[in-house]
Amino acid sequence: MTAAFPAAIPHAAPRRDARARRMIRRGLAFAAPAAVLLVVIYLLPLVMLAGFSVTDYQLGALRWSFVGLKNFAAAFRDPVFLRALGNTALYAAIVIPCGIFLSLGAALLVHGTRRSRALWEIAYFLPVTATLVAMATVWQFLLHPTLGPVNAAITWLGAAPVSFLGTPALLIPTLALIGTWQIIGFNMVLFLAGLTAIPKDLTEAARLDGARHPVDRFLTVTWPMLGPTTMFVAVTTSISAFKVFETVAVLTKGRAGSETLLYALYLEGFDYSNTGYAAALTLIFLAIVLVLSIGQTLHLEKKVHY
Repeated sequence: MTAAFPAAIPHAAPRRDARARRMIRRGLAFAAPAAVLLVVIYLLPLVMLAGFSVTDYQLGALRWSFVGLKNFAAAFRDPVFLRALGNTALYAAIVIPCGIFLSLGAALLVHGTRRSRALWEIAYFLPVTATLVAMATVWQFLLHPTLGPVNAAITWLGAAPVSFLGTPALLIPTLALIGTWQIIGFNMVLFLAGLTAIPKDLTEAARLDGARHPVDRFLTVTWPMLGPTTMFVAVTTSISAFKVFETVAVLTKGRAGSETLLYALYLEGFDYSNTGYAAALTLIFLAIVLVLSIGQTLHLEKKVHY
């Protein structure tokens, strides 16, 4: 009996190794379609984009030449690109805090209701489901200096009509207002999910410990518990803010210096057919968004309580 037992061990080890190899092959077979899609949809276009960015290729041209980093250097000497970068930064500086805190306020108000909660959730989320191009046309009518109801209300209050889309200083803030309106509903749903996940026992314990005012309970319990949700909302809102394109294309078409990053590279790539230069602008745009997202994540990760 004692001699037969060790003899069975060499047979069990190869079976385990064969079973492990079969599991690895099955896992690779399941992951292969997703890996192929990842390469075809994301990595291959990125490699081609990087290749175009170091050439002077123009759309439809039969010949082009290698120019190295000249396109990137030209971008930072281009007044249109620099103006678009400043406009996008201003737009993001308005949309990001407003999109976060207004949606948090809306979520707190909706979360505190009982009977009409579903109605308010639908009302706030409707702008998310609407096509932004169509809604931009609606906003164009609302903000019209003579026909729009917004200026009608301003005139009724005794003030002079305001040309929101005709005054250069008001163009970017007006576009940021529309962007904030469009993103509040989505962020509100995320904050509502975070508020629902907070145990009621924590709020009750804070109240018993002396935090009797709702503001005190919000600062001591609700806000720290919403840390992961706030971090996610901040990153996604920042990315959405830098991707602004539809409202600029419909409402202003870049007039009066209202270009944004995406609209500037769209003009270079499709209107002016400067594919190589547009590819360089796209890489700069992707680098800005990547650095901003990673920076926000690393900064907010230190303050988040899981």
